Amino acid sequence: MASVELNSENFEQTILDSDIVIVDFWAAWCGPCRAFAPTFEKASEAHTDIVFGKVDTEAQQGIAGAFQIRSIPTLMVFREKVLLYQEPGALPPKALEQLIEQIRGIDMADVHKKVAEQQAAAAEAEA
Repeated sequence: MASVELNSENFEQTILDSDIVIVDFWAAWCGPCRAFAPTFEKASEAHTDIVFGKVDTEAQQGIAGAFQIRSIPTLMVFREKVLLYQEPGALPPKALEQLIEQIRGIDMADVHKKVAEQQAAAAEAEA
């Protein structure tokens, strides 16, 4: 699957409906963004079980603002609705492949348990 444009209409549903989503925040005027685009596209064609989404920060300022994007390109990786990675900067192909393998190897049962514990602690602190 090639990358998909994410916008205010489909962003949340894409995260909710997909196991792994890798999001590239970019803009047309950004040189590093344009340089990273072929690497992102090639990875999207190699890993058809992952959703590779692109957010044009100029057209989708609401999404960019919600995630406090200050530098582009910025990559985010969601797995099972949990944000696991957020880092500005373009990755070389090998580093992107390593990131994908690391994300696949994460024990998500443990992640969900830790998230639940943090949410419970936060709720307790508010009470």
